[in-house]
Amino acid sequence: MKHKRSDFPVDFQFGVATSAYQIEGHAQGGAGKTHWDSFAATPGNVVNAENGDLACDHYNRYEQDLDLIQDAGFDCYRFSTSWARILPEGRGPANQQGLDFYDRLVDALLERGIKPCATLYHWELPSPLADLGGWRNRDIANWFADFTEIIMGRIGDRMFSVASINEPWCVSWLSHFEGQHAPGLRDIRATARAMHHVLLAHGRAIEVMRGLGMSNLGAVFNLEWSEPADDSTEAQSAAALYDGIYNRFFLSGVFNKSYPENVLEGLSPHLPKGWQDDFETIGSPVDWCGLNFYTRKLITHSDSAWPALKEVPGPLPKTQMGWEIDPSALSRFLIRTARDYTGDLSIYVTENGMASVERQQDEDRIDYLDQHLAEVRRALDHGVPIKGYFVWSLLDNYEWALGYEKRFGLVDVDFKTLERTPKASYFALKNALTQN
Repeated sequence: MKHKRSDFPVDFQFGVATSAYQIEGHAQGGAGKTHWDSFAATPGNVVNAENGDLACDHYNRYEQDLDLIQDAGFDCYRFSTSWARILPEGRGPANQQGLDFYDRLVDALLERGIKPCATLYHWELPSPLADLGGWRNRDIANWFADFTEIIMGRIGDRMFSVASINEPWCVSWLSHFEGQHAPGLRDIRATARAMHHVLLAHGRAIEVMRGLGMSNLGAVFNLEWSEPADDSTEAQSAAALYDGIYNRFFLSGVFNKSYPENVLEGLSPHLPKGWQDDFETIGSPVDWCGLNFYTRKLITHSDSAWPALKEVPGPLPKTQMGWEIDPSALSRFLIRTARDYTGDLSIYVTENGMASVERQQDEDRIDYLDQHLAEVRRALDHGVPIKGYFVWSLLDNYEWALGYEKRFGLVDVDFKTLERTPKASYFALKNALTQN
């Protein structure tokens, strides 16, 4: 790699990220069913009808995986806690096996000198709560608050940082409007409610953790840079709306206690009654903002119903996901987020990485990470208070509706034997982080 640790501020944190359902192996340890289990069991939803029952078997192999994190010289490990592993019914009695697992995981991290960075929710909603409407039901904010109190009451005293909900756009729009993730709906009313309730649940979780005396709490947003596909007024308006839906809605809700007007033109008839009264909770102060970044999109007008926009294929190099590689958009996002939303608040790049067909000699991933680290440095030079950078992901894993086909890991996983083999990118990062 062209970059090394000394190119960044002395207190800059380097980390690697995963999520519970994608690696743990959900069908063990007393975990309850999730809406992802039923989504995957429905024909046509997931490549090869694959699920997270075994995944990478991190539940049993976590010590081996944490050794890989330690050996590479990472400072932090960003993991998520499974709601259904802690509360199999979503509410009610806790599963002690689940609490014990996260207890062991955190202690094992600390024993290795790795900072634990938890995310409360990364998409695995307990099925009994999905049966009650899931993110469409306003009560989910308090259900989530109760879950937060239980899991952080157990491990919160040892956290370096905690985020509430990973990627609210995916939890709401992708899953309720586009139908690509669980619960697989295509319903604008459900979408509007989910978009609002996911932010309300975020705010309630922050309130609960403050009540537990916790600090270094954050919110994590996935962002896609939106550009008009041509110079027409229609394309510019469509790109601005895509930006509003994907990026500004969630950032503005948390940091500005408002929603973008161009998004409200389509969503306001479908938002829950009294939504304007929830911003004091949604805007509960956080200590940092996390940005997950992978790609940009070219957008133009469509003759469909609202939002009347569509994606146009772009000319840039693409990852295995088909996503355009546009590293400069990362620095633009970092600069814009500090300017328009967070000010002097600390910012972390909480996810950045690529899927590659290269199983071991992944020079394309090394180049991708190098280019994006250069943009982090560019934003630092502009005065943006960036405090850390997390690579997605430690392991090849269950990539949701794409099954086990798309590989984001620094470490190759053979899904037949579950053997772990570090890739060239792993060793490049190890060299960058550990060299004097």
